[in-house]
Amino acid sequence: MTLIDGSCLCGEVTFAVEDKFDEFHLCHCQQCQKASGTAHVAHLFTQADNFQWLTGAQHVQRYDVPDRAISNAYCGNCGSPVPYLSLASGKLVVPAGALNTASVTMPQDHIFYAEKAAWYETGVKAVKEDGFPS
Repeated sequence: MTLIDGSCLCGEVTFAVEDKFDEFHLCHCQQCQKASGTAHVAHLFTQADNFQWLTGAQHVQRYDVPDRAISNAYCGNCGSPVPYLSLASGKLVVPAGALNTASVTMPQDHIFYAEKAAWYETGVKAVKEDGFPS
């Protein structure tokens, strides 16, 4: 199996994970919008034993949402999302954007789509730029 690596924005937290994911969801629930600050999260799910912290595990902070089995884990230095163990499923949740190498697993669905941001579909259709707009 192929090992892929990931990190937070500041590089203090690094990890490796087998590219063996069971699920890949784009979640539009309101809690994920709040946790990410954007329209949805892109989360891959795998077994916990497919994962290892390489550096910076001591910087990982976690917030568990009361009354709902979702969590948010992030680097305490830069605030970037990092992997965490799901309280609901016991699976490891890996934020796709934290991977330094793309997984062969592709998104399978959009979940909680009824809760999507009001501007999401317009945003998908917006002009595409390769960098900052001119």
